Amino acid sequence: MGCQSTISEILPENYRFLQAHIYAHVGIVLENNKNYLFESRLAPIVKQFSLGSINALCELLLAKRNPEIGQQVVEAMTTNETYFFRDPAQYDAIRTVLLPKLKEERQVTRKLRFWSAASSTGQEAYSLAMLLLEEGLNGWDIQILGTDFSSKVVERAQAASYQQLEVNRGLPAALLVKHFRRSGLNWQLNEQVRRMARFATIDLRNSMRTMGPFDLVFCRNVMIYFDNATKRNIMRELHSTLFRGGWLLLGGAESALGLDEWFERKTVENITVYVAR
Repeated sequence: MGCQSTISEILPENYRFLQAHIYAHVGIVLENNKNYLFESRLAPIVKQFSLGSINALCELLLAKRNPEIGQQVVEAMTTNETYFFRDPAQYDAIRTVLLPKLKEERQVTRKLRFWSAASSTGQEAYSLAMLLLEEGLNGWDIQILGTDFSSKVVERAQAASYQQLEVNRGLPAALLVKHFRRSGLNWQLNEQVRRMARFATIDLRNSMRTMGPFDLVFCRNVMIYFDNATKRNIMRELHSTLFRGGWLLLGGAESALGLDEWFERKTVENITVYVAR
């Protein structure tokens, strides 16, 4: 496992080691044809530590002399793709169906709880916060929890500072003007919206039964990375965090089929919603 090979030449035994390392730490299943993913995501770590190759990085991980590098590798391999108001039809359904229902049911307590279970850099949670404000709920007791496995993206979510390209993706111009201000080259979200959300690191494979109860949980584009046993366990735990009748929203390529004991599958405003039984 010499250090003379290039970044792209991952030895088969090292590829298998990386697969096992990622699965053990975060439960993500990476198939045998993901060389390009390892190459693109691990190259910055190889450069940072002047290692010369991914094989040399594997040697360092196997030696277990630097746990921080192991965590960096895991975080680098988690997908953090997100943008404001992603899957807009889901936000439309929240606005037209879920919120009127919750306004009526919670008129006395005026308390609402939401969870963005794979929040990445925060756009999902903050999109929901802006939607709630636009719908006249600024006088309510609203808490939005955003969680992610990666501490780096959680820190970015807490900072709520976004590049021009990030605010260009999905964020209506009117909301940009209303809720953000220029800060150097970036856009800083205002305090009113930021106070509605808090962020923390969490591993979705762990028990969630002390969390919630929530009226709505976003867990979008996460399940596709786990094996079937892990998916089922996560879905069971997500169910335990929801009010009965609460909504679970998944990504377009995901489903809760076969989990009828926990969720009722409904079509609402042309989207699929999983309602907690």
